[in-house]
Amino acid sequence: MRILAVDAGNTRIKWGVSADGRWEVQDALPTADAKLLQEVLARAGACERSVIANVAGDDVARVIAAAMGGGEAAYWVSGRAEQCGVRSGYADPARLGADRWAALIGARHLFQGACIVVNAGTTMTVDALSSESIFLGGCIVPGFDLMRGALAGNTANLFRREGGFSFFPDNTGDAIASGALNALAGAVDRMCRYLAETGEGEPVLVISGGNALLLEPMLNGRAQRVDNLVLEGLVHIGMQCSNGTT
Repeated sequence: MRILAVDAGNTRIKWGVSADGRWEVQDALPTADAKLLQEVLARAGACERSVIANVAGDDVARVIAAAMGGGEAAYWVSGRAEQCGVRSGYADPARLGADRWAALIGARHLFQGACIVVNAGTTMTVDALSSESIFLGGCIVPGFDLMRGALAGNTANLFRREGGFSFFPDNTGDAIASGALNALAGAVDRMCRYLAETGEGEPVLVISGGNALLLEPMLNGRAQRVDNLVLEGLVHIGMQCSNGTT
């Protein structure tokens, strides 16, 4: 079965086509260019099913629906109490973002045991998945660019400037970049510690997203980087849908 997976985020729309569990193509375009999606997806060819996670708003959802053209059986992912073997501990499972839910399912499909699932994009989400496949909860923090943008927009002198990580920054650009990266890494490290302290042991750290390469060297422990983890989860959901077992 050929499955089209679409992950519409605040900055980019990621998409891919999987045939019988193997990726034929993965690509992305800026969310601001969502109107080009119909032309882009036309080159992907016919698919038996499409699975979509959209956190970019209703306007983008309408563009995606139009781009599908009604040719594929479309499944719009939303947070659920249980799906594909993962159970949600969220206070209201339906209010969990579709991308976070799909990423959790993707992580469980790829890895065994307790996991911390990180998606480092426009925002960064850090979610805890127990060894019994229960989503325990997670946090959302501003991403790297949002942190720097907040400083630039709310202070007189900390305007946007180039900078990189340093243990002891000696200029403002490096100080801002290092502060943002330390804050992001700290959120991940603390969640790993919290999960370990529940008796789960050292969790598998799974990281994805546009800033994964930037953040990965900062993390304590060995991270498992998965490009487009949300797409992995969407395809797994699509395969389970086709079997009628979601």
